[in-house]
Amino acid sequence: MVAAVAGVLLARMLTQQTVALEGGTWLPQPRPLSAFTLTDTSGARFDNAALNGRPHLLFFGFTYCPDVCPTTLVTLSTVHAEPRLRELGILFATVDPARDSAATLRQYLDAFSRDFIGLRGQADALAPLLQSLGGITVRQPLPDGSYTMDHTAAIYLLDRQGRYAAVFTPPFTPARLRQDLLRVADAGQL
Repeated sequence: MVAAVAGVLLARMLTQQTVALEGGTWLPQPRPLSAFTLTDTSGARFDNAALNGRPHLLFFGFTYCPDVCPTTLVTLSTVHAEPRLRELGILFATVDPARDSAATLRQYLDAFSRDFIGLRGQADALAPLLQSLGGITVRQPLPDGSYTMDHTAAIYLLDRQGRYAAVFTPPFTPARLRQDLLRVADAGQL
């Protein structure tokens, strides 16, 4: 009996290989995401089931972002051009649905890559996804009466089962993110 339990534990440890990342953290065990439902820029439903079968990188942001979002999207488009990483789905979930219509979001993302998937939903629809990943977003008023959105600037890796597997933290460079993702691929985790 003890040998059987030890065998099961050893098998689990071997199948959940830890990957050493330079610019991020590999989770010891992938974490399931809370149920969420958003829409993509074509108006189609995008939920947990849409994540199954393909690994994804997810970034939260907004189209009025002056610096972090466009810089990160350039990094993601550079990394996505790597032939061994083309299977990765790139998701951009807006934290500013009041200003980011589906059409605005699609036009913005097309400047980086037509392959990127834009996601939107009101705050209550986005909250389960943010909470599952430990992300935050806060609306900050500006002196001119407008506002900006403070948000977590991490890139999240979701595995083929739609689970949270790793997080990459700024500052991002295309070379470092590419190298980390190739390590993940080499370990059979993509």
